[in-house]
Amino acid sequence: MAKDRTGPELDRELADLPPELRWREWMRRIEAVLFASAAPVSREDLARVVGQRASVDLLIEDLAADLDGRAFELASVAGGWMFRTRGPYAPAIRVAADVGDQLLDLSEFDVAVLATIAYYQPITRDGLKDTFGKEISRDLIGRLHARDLIATGPRAPRRGAPYTFVTTDAFLTAFGMESLRDLPDKEQLGDAGLATRL
Repeated sequence: MAKDRTGPELDRELADLPPELRWREWMRRIEAVLFASAAPVSREDLARVVGQRASVDLLIEDLAADLDGRAFELASVAGGWMFRTRGPYAPAIRVAADVGDQLLDLSEFDVAVLATIAYYQPITRDGLKDTFGKEISRDLIGRLHARDLIATGPRAPRRGAPYTFVTTDAFLTAFGMESLRDLPDKEQLGDAGLATRL
């Protein structure tokens, strides 16, 4: 979300409301902000719509409890919060809603390259080549970059200073992770037969 906004002054404190109604109004404000945002909203941005003594974390907890049993949930991803549909409702959405531009449509190899970047970032194309035993095309890197799943990282500290690649907040959001610490353990992936090269 944009950081600098102009407009009418927002009464954050709501001092004229009784405490219970004030809390409920702060929850609804957070709900409205999250509903309107297509990207995760940070704690700092949410704090802009509630009083100084309000705990954003407690408001989020209460809002999440209010959503229990609903088709959507409050998810903590990429350093913020956002609404997302619960998994069991994905087939209904695909049948009835036009979500084609929201689908990642990644091949198994694309996901393997993304996972490698996530685990070993920053990593060069040569590093990816060493991992997969074959050249990783500029086209694949370009597609992942165009979808904002990866970004250019720091230049590698060697001759020619090649570019490195890192994952983005959009990667975390797409895969429902708060941070890279949420990646599955590499050994567990290997034990499950899902990561022979990781």
